[in-house]
Amino acid sequence: MKFTIEKNIILEGLNNVIKAISTKNVIPVLNGIKFELTQNGLYLTASDSELTIKVLIESKNIKQIHNYGGIIIQSKYILDIVRKMPSDLINFEVIDGLKIKIYTELNQYNLNCLDINDYPDVKLEENKDPIIINGEIFKSIINQTVFAISNQELRPILTGVNFKFTKDLLETVATDSYRLAKKNIKLASEVEKDVEIVIPGKNIMELERIIIDDNDIEMHIFNNKVLFKYKNINFQTNLLSGNYPNTSNLIPSEFAYIIKVNKKEFNDAIDRAALLTQGKDKNIVKMLLDNTKMTINSYASEIGKVEEQLTVETNNMDRLEISFSSKYMLEALKTLQEEEVLLLLNSDVKPLIIKSLTDESLIQLILPIKTY
Repeated sequence: MKFTIEKNIILEGLNNVIKAISTKNVIPVLNGIKFELTQNGLYLTASDSELTIKVLIESKNIKQIHNYGGIIIQSKYILDIVRKMPSDLINFEVIDGLKIKIYTELNQYNLNCLDINDYPDVKLEENKDPIIINGEIFKSIINQTVFAISNQELRPILTGVNFKFTKDLLETVATDSYRLAKKNIKLASEVEKDVEIVIPGKNIMELERIIIDDNDIEMHIFNNKVLFKYKNINFQTNLLSGNYPNTSNLIPSEFAYIIKVNKKEFNDAIDRAALLTQGKDKNIVKMLLDNTKMTINSYASEIGKVEEQLTVETNNMDRLEISFSSKYMLEALKTLQEEEVLLLLNSDVKPLIIKSLTDESLIQLILPIKTY
């Protein structure tokens, strides 16, 4: 294998595939990136058994191809080597079968490599009728939900994001059992059959980082895995096994309190009040509603207390006091784009709902915290 390629092109490909390399790999060959040069172009593949990313750099984007072939290059150094190369054109040449020379006119690296035949055969299968979703919409779905997944392995199913396809509707839910993020979108066409899957949150976050525009994404769903095809990138992840909890009954349909608040003012007040709760377990702040006056306060016995006041619009003048995690609230507010948001409540022990005035597709839910 010998070829010459522009630095920015190979760098983009490496940046995408290296997301599948895990520090916990126990199979040595999976610590490498598979380089495979064919008539179609250069295939770069990386995998940790659960996640596989394969990128094709087409022949037309390679400056010169001298001969085809393949090799596995250790991922630990290759990205930094390419990034720090002093020239815009980089040469790759396999020497003696298991070594590669990476060089420009001014410098060169000689690296020991692994045999391409030792790389596991990872099948990237496709369906004849994939689900198509716009790239920017898919990126926003992930951003508006994935932060609510659980980081605890005690309930592995909650470490993933639930995707439920019903006819032309996609319902996406993430929860750690203390908060919930739910996003609904209409699909361009109906799915052939209803399907529900749970994608590991850590993997779908890597996919979100790869998506940079509104190019369509194809979803090829199987029993234990899903393949995403986006431009020249194949991104395949295993699915989490088990039944995702039914969350449909967690969101009330009626509310005693409907509060309209300026998002920036509310966000900033909580952010300032949370300064005294930093380092504490749940970052608790207290919200007191009395007529149209809202007070946000927090207290730390060893530090002191802080109080913030806002004027809001509400349908209920009765006094209400509720405590919640400031961290959870700030993360939920970040997903909403409008200047004003709605806070929907029934009591100090029932879920607190945060949503947009105009966008019905996104709902954020936070459970209150008892402070007595």
